[in-house]
Amino acid sequence: MEIVYLLVPLTLLLVAVGIGIFSWAVKNGQYDDLDGPAHQILYDDDEDMIPPGARANTNDAAETESPTPSDNPEDPPRR
Repeated sequence: MEIVYLLVPLTLLLVAVGIGIFSWAVKNGQYDDLDGPAHQILYDDDEDMIPPGARANTNDAAETESPTPSDNPEDPPRR
């Protein structure tokens, strides 16, 4: 029974600390925008990360490609 006299105030102290940490987080804006970071990954800016000299022109790539073995009409069809 004597342990209850220790555990009840200790529990109340831990609850008060938890409420204090939660209220501090709310005041500092931790819960303001919950959906923004989740949707931010959908708006990726890959175009800006590729240097202009590294981009291949699609017309140049089509002219320089060599025919693949499947482009030869004399080849038998693959199963």
